[in-house]
Amino acid sequence: MEVIPAIDLRAGRCVRLFQGDYAQETVFSDDPSEVARRWEAAGAPRIHVVDLDGARTGQQANRDAIGAIVSSVSIPLQVGGGVRTVDDAEGLASLGVDRFVLGTAAIRDPGLVAQLCHQFGGQRIVVAVDARNGQVAIEGWREDTNVTASDLVGEMAALGVPRFLYTDISRDGTLSQPNFEALVHLVGSTGSAILASGGVSRLEHLVRLSELGSEGAILGRALYTGDIDLQQAIHAAS
Repeated sequence: MEVIPAIDLRAGRCVRLFQGDYAQETVFSDDPSEVARRWEAAGAPRIHVVDLDGARTGQQANRDAIGAIVSSVSIPLQVGGGVRTVDDAEGLASLGVDRFVLGTAAIRDPGLVAQLCHQFGGQRIVVAVDARNGQVAIEGWREDTNVTASDLVGEMAALGVPRFLYTDISRDGTLSQPNFEALVHLVGSTGSAILASGGVSRLEHLVRLSELGSEGAILGRALYTGDIDLQQAIHAAS
């Protein structure tokens, strides 16, 4: 199982939010590229980058920081937040981004997801399934929908998406634990590759995620607070 560190960008800085709340922000670094180099040196296989400003407004706002991160490391990046058009994806591709993560667009414009799968190949597309009480939330987690997580995975898989990033919003940034029950259901019922996010705070969480069949786990706050050491995490999940 891949252990993937996250870099969340807001106004060019590396931050973490609590349960997706933009009013509860902690700044961890003014130099995201230095953070990326640190994670690469610790053995990260790739880095998960989120443009929080883009997720909130629908307009990517951290391309300079993303480009700087791409240039500073040799491992691949997957980037989400504000990827709402073909031009957005092409712009990220021109920076050297490997995978594009789409959340709101998967609900608002499924045709875009199908088009990107065709244009770039399904392996470069990840759909973010951000769930609150089992229902998908969009627009930077500020708007709830009546679409269930499993329904969204099924619909997007039919369009050619092979990989999904599942986040339980209530666990994100809380240092509690992942929603193992929901992840077991998604892994067992969909047959798709599932990346787990939200609440991973101990090495035993990673062991359990690996055992239940998650393809990867995204680590955020726990890395920045020191609750988890990335090298130890990679070893535990291998």
